[in-house]
Amino acid sequence: MPPRSHARAHAKERRGFLGELRGAVTLRAALLVLGVLALQLAFVASYVGAFHQPSPDDVPVAVAAPDAVRTQLVDDLEALPDDPLEVTLGTADADEARQAVEDRTVDGALVVDPAGDTDTLLLAGGAGTALTDALTRVFEGVAEERGRSLTVEDLVPAQRGDARGLTSFYLVVGWCVGGYLCAAILAMSYGARPANLARALVRLLALAVVAVAAGLGGAAVVGPLLDALPGGLWPLAGLGALVVFAVGAATLALQGVAGVVGIGLAILLVVVLGNPSAGGAFPGPLLPPFWRAIGPFLPPGAGTWSTRSIAYFDGAALTGPLVVLAAWAVVGTALTLLAAVLRRRSREPEPARTAVR
Repeated sequence: MPPRSHARAHAKERRGFLGELRGAVTLRAALLVLGVLALQLAFVASYVGAFHQPSPDDVPVAVAAPDAVRTQLVDDLEALPDDPLEVTLGTADADEARQAVEDRTVDGALVVDPAGDTDTLLLAGGAGTALTDALTRVFEGVAEERGRSLTVEDLVPAQRGDARGLTSFYLVVGWCVGGYLCAAILAMSYGARPANLARALVRLLALAVVAVAAGLGGAAVVGPLLDALPGGLWPLAGLGALVVFAVGAATLALQGVAGVVGIGLAILLVVVLGNPSAGGAFPGPLLPPFWRAIGPFLPPGAGTWSTRSIAYFDGAALTGPLVVLAAWAVVGTALTLLAAVLRRRSREPEPARTAVR
């Protein structure tokens, strides 16, 4: 082949390869792949950042001791290295301290026996055994320094089928996954953004039906089927329906605003940020400040706290998390409908102008 013909053949081959590459991977697809890569790295950073070094930090506790020793004991506890404890209740009444643990006002309580040399640490294993283990280690060290013995009493033990108190977390994770996957599948029908208000309403109605079924199904699995969690079928089913709908409505809203990218944003909020900060594997007082701060305001954290409150604490300290979940549901619904209305208006042709002569 002559040199000029050979060069033309190579140029044609290069143009053909670039053309095939552009045909196989569009610019939009390449940007989405880069987004997925960023999401993967954020996933690793979030989970490792939250879990790589759990340690107690300002864990709210109570101290029940006689007036003569309580002030000094509280000062000593709050002066411990790295600030593992925060004494939020000091009292002479052991029953008051016990009630504070059972109401989830504090995570533990030290009851001092003035007539003997053995104190009692009151804990609630249903709130997560990682936290009770950490508190036990801290107070054992304190007892050793004070030359006293320590007994541990679990006022709210986790159910036998609830290994390390993680069932609540896994249940909520399943509900959250169902919520954003349901919204994503609904978007596959006629696009991520509903074409009009009626279609947005249909999607929200379909999501509500799925949420009720998922809430009831999840509660049945952890309750009657596996006996992994107490608390009653219907309260947990109602909570589950709220969690699924809240996450699904938020995902629909994000899709309505950002299109298919909204699914990635939902995963960022719920999975990348929400799951490690939910207080499941490690309750909030064991997490670094960032995850500890955001956890209660995201659906996995609000859902996990609520599930444990229903299952083990007779619904104590439930109002705040339910308000958070309801806010996600209401705002998600409102933004989904608003995005549909705005999209409808943007697609309507402008009325023809009449020429003035």
